Amino acid sequence: MTAPVFIADTLAGAAPGGTVALDGPEGRHAVSVRRLRIGEEVVLTDGAGRGVSGAVVAVEGKDRLTVQVAEVREEPAAQPRITVVQALPKGDRGELAVETMTETGVDAIVPWTAARCVTQWRAERGAKALAKWRATAREAGKQSRRLRFPEVTAAMTTREVAEVLAGAAFAAVLHESGALPLATAELPAQGDIVLVVGPEGGVAPEELAAFAAAGAQPYRLGPSVLRTSTAGTAALALLLGRTARWA
Repeated sequence: MTAPVFIADTLAGAAPGGTVALDGPEGRHAVSVRRLRIGEEVVLTDGAGRGVSGAVVAVEGKDRLTVQVAEVREEPAAQPRITVVQALPKGDRGELAVETMTETGVDAIVPWTAARCVTQWRAERGAKALAKWRATAREAGKQSRRLRFPEVTAAMTTREVAEVLAGAAFAAVLHESGALPLATAELPAQGDIVLVVGPEGGVAPEELAAFAAAGAQPYRLGPSVLRTSTAGTAALALLLGRTARWA
């Protein structure tokens, strides 16, 4: 049986032979929901690239256990780094996009308030939606056994997205007007790759112009039209397969 993964607040100083305590919500889930007992194997991660594996040596109450560390692992930041700018989808499709992109291997996700987005994040609603995206990334990171979880930034405007694109080693906008397929684009081995996924209504002409001025040209993904909630994952898988990331 594969050892379950839990998120520890900090793993600084963890070393083989030492112990690490897991408490709070994650400890409660481990003790009261998963009902882990002494001797069972677990993996703990801080979500920032560090993880430990070991056996449970103590269980206290309903929300705390202690793990004796057998191994410490470090997951360095991957190169090239891939960011997906995701226009806000309708309903819960945003969480679906975050979940599948995280499982696939995205490094950062930028929520984008595109002009043609039906959904708009404003005030308290926006804060709750962003919190859901970040929680989804954490849970998907655990499920996919990642030690380094993707960053989910605050929502950005088109101008802010253009600034991100301008600093990329390679930037692309998924769009049916793209003359070149993403599958043949020349990709860098290092630096940032930034991919823009538009909303259900498409990327507006003025947005395409702003992104082109920042160095991001339109590329087509394939012959079919994908939903905004699935296009990012499909394109991400293509890029990972064409770099050393999945070699």
